[in-house]
Amino acid sequence: MGDVIGICNQKGGIGKTTTAINVSSYLGLSNRKTLLVDMDPQGNATSGVGFNSEGKHSTYEVIMGNVSIKDSVYPTSWPQLYILPSHIALTGGEIELVDIKNRELRLKEEIDKIKEEFAYIIVDAPPSLGLFTVNVLTASDKLIIPIQSEYYALEGVSNLLHTIELIKERLNPFLDIEGVLLTMVDFRTRLALQVIEEVRRFFKEKTFNTIIPRNVKLAEAPSFGKPIHFYEPACIGAKAYLNLTQEILKEKIEIDNIYNQELSQEPILEVQQ
Repeated sequence: MGDVIGICNQKGGIGKTTTAINVSSYLGLSNRKTLLVDMDPQGNATSGVGFNSEGKHSTYEVIMGNVSIKDSVYPTSWPQLYILPSHIALTGGEIELVDIKNRELRLKEEIDKIKEEFAYIIVDAPPSLGLFTVNVLTASDKLIIPIQSEYYALEGVSNLLHTIELIKERLNPFLDIEGVLLTMVDFRTRLALQVIEEVRRFFKEKTFNTIIPRNVKLAEAPSFGKPIHFYEPACIGAKAYLNLTQEILKEKIEIDNIYNQELSQEPILEVQQ
């Protein structure tokens, strides 16, 4: 039965979706059947793996109980990586959920139906502490919390930690923090080093050893609909996410076949920083 790992932080633009895409990709490359669940109405995880969700079932329909989750999971172009795509309709979905019984459990109830079919299920939460994020926390076994190395790095994290404790008390007593991940780090600045020290002092052993650096290739890859390994496998961003995945698995990943495709000549969307 697969581990469900939620990628959560209510702040946007901190590398949350980039982490979900690339950890999922490397888990697939390690020959572990992996499902990426896109719970963000922006759908960046969906487009970031090059999946066209037009005309497909989505997390919105699954959460609302309109379709079966088994009919809403699709293969991607990447080895052992599947996706439950997002849709813009999720934007108003939280309001619709209010009147639904056991609304905090909707995602968990659906994921439980397919959990045994995957080694890992990675859930990209929306950048908020709303009802969808509560669903992600309730459905997850473990959490990865990305934190950007900026001046206000820990701002708001206390709210997230408080929410996690409430979820553990009332809905999901087995929820655990897999690790806190420092992202978008510019090692040339003194501030970055100070933030790293502060985060490690606050979270102690819950901080991942791996640090994700600022990297142009990581920013470019989503616009081509590719995880970083299939865009630029030798860049420092790719090596960092490979190391992170190995840290999660607690073992070295042997990638025998460096599967790659010809780069498309045009990005599928604007480059996201």
